[in-house]
Amino acid sequence: MELESLGAYLKSRRGRVTPADVGLHTYGTARRVSGLRREELAQLAGVSAGYYTRLEQGQAGTPSQQVLDALANALQLDPAETAHLHNLARQPATSRLVRPRHERPHPRVLALLASLGGTTPAVVLGRRGDVLAWNRTGNALVAEHVDFDAPHDLARRPSIPRMFFLDPLTRDLHRNWDELARIHVAYLRLTAGRYPTDARLAELIGELAMQSGDFATLWAKGDVADCTVGTMRLQHPTVGGVEVDYQVWLQPDSTDHRLEVYTPNDSTSADALRLLYNQVSDQREPEIALSEAPRHLDGRGVSPVSAADQTAPKGIAHR
Repeated sequence: MELESLGAYLKSRRGRVTPADVGLHTYGTARRVSGLRREELAQLAGVSAGYYTRLEQGQAGTPSQQVLDALANALQLDPAETAHLHNLARQPATSRLVRPRHERPHPRVLALLASLGGTTPAVVLGRRGDVLAWNRTGNALVAEHVDFDAPHDLARRPSIPRMFFLDPLTRDLHRNWDELARIHVAYLRLTAGRYPTDARLAELIGELAMQSGDFATLWAKGDVADCTVGTMRLQHPTVGGVEVDYQVWLQPDSTDHRLEVYTPNDSTSADALRLLYNQVSDQREPEIALSEAPRHLDGRGVSPVSAADQTAPKGIAHR
């Protein structure tokens, strides 16, 4: 799937800002677009209409940071959206997709996960939302129907985005699925801007767009968001209604890996998590399941995309 360009993103963002939003008077004239015209955005950003038109059409080269910040301000972008704008501007005009090595969690994040014990559900997620490690309670909370040791096997490693949009059991688990689905898609777009040459990420987005109408609709909206804190309202098959807050701990050793921790936000949910922990605590060691991946490929940890690349079986697992 071809990922987003700077011009396409600018066009989608100006389409959602009305003249009234930015204090422009239209004096009742007929408009063919509900959002800002190119010349209106150019005026607000302090650039010429001709330059902005070329920029949106991909014919103006790389804009300066000052121009990007002026456009972000005119379009009323939030920090995540502004970061995405800058990421897209830094993309080379032509770039070859590469297949990164399979991800491995850093030992320090595994030590941090182990220090949480079994009472606090937690999951280590990779760049594309693959489960790199989890504790037993984290597994039982977010994917009880998935084998605890699945992160060990590259062919079975759980993919949270695939599960969220292609697995009915995961959809049934989340009472606020619509809200979380928007966040998942917006975060994938932010990640795609950070890693425009990641072939596995491009394949994931293409697969989801083809197989999930919900994903395709949300992706077409063009929204961008970071995903660091929020609430999950679950109807768990074992312990019933659970409401947890999630928070993401970013990892300095692997900046695109995230330790996601879940805490109850009411006493009923706290009781449910204790019950869930008690049910899984009698399981045999290890208490943490982590991914295993081969150490190979070139010194940069990537290999060119080719038809010879091996792929995992179809489904919700990582590829």
